[in-house]
Amino acid sequence: MRPDIPASAEYSIGEPNKPAVLLLHGFLQTRDFHTVTTLARGLQDAGYTVLSPTLSLNIPNRVQSLACEAVHKHSLDDDVAEIGHWVSWLKAHGHHSIVLVGHSFGSLQLLAYLSLKPDAAVKGYIGASLIEAQIGTAKRPALITQLEGRVLGKQRALVNQSLSFCRKYPSTPEGLLSYVRWDQPRLLAALKQSPVSVMLIMGDRDTIVERGWIRALEHVQIPMVIVKGANHFMDGAHEFDLLEYTLKSLERIHQAPSR
Repeated sequence: MRPDIPASAEYSIGEPNKPAVLLLHGFLQTRDFHTVTTLARGLQDAGYTVLSPTLSLNIPNRVQSLACEAVHKHSLDDDVAEIGHWVSWLKAHGHHSIVLVGHSFGSLQLLAYLSLKPDAAVKGYIGASLIEAQIGTAKRPALITQLEGRVLGKQRALVNQSLSFCRKYPSTPEGLLSYVRWDQPRLLAALKQSPVSVMLIMGDRDTIVERGWIRALEHVQIPMVIVKGANHFMDGAHEFDLLEYTLKSLERIHQAPSR
């Protein structure tokens, strides 16, 4: 991915007439996270080619989830670059119709990729349990100003800030800033401006997303399915709902006119 940073993915070849799925895990996790592995198996059984990478997070050949208290020297820019590498890898292996599917923070990272002139082979996006970069009780504008000042001043000291499910997340100012900038308004804008077909799959019992988030998505009329009783991880019986709606969305994207 970068010098001395190799990364890996699981690749399962499906039927040639169906789009390939690039399936991305959530925050600090790997492709072995249960929501992702269950969905990958279901998609494979349905005949789809599935590529499930593990983002390196600047750790060579990373195979384990990264602890909150670890020193984080990765950035959203790195994540987006890696997504681009995997899209190119799929194209190089003969896949010219690709759908991006993410869970949780992976859905955010895929949207960030889509906001930067995605490859023409990417035909659609499906985001499950889409969530913004949460920062606890901190005031986002003040935090952004503080981090921008550190970056401009070339200050190298780590910043320990709440991010996502991590109460303490030690990171470089540049890396942290790249994530913190992705709040709910930026996500909504990225969804509305997406160059490809969009579908969200959300659970109405998701206690991890901010209150009012699903209502905000409904207000701007983002295409969305709400799974009754499902939590953030779509586990238990709801893993079948996640698979069903993902398959329906893939079929709809596959049948849509090419961009």
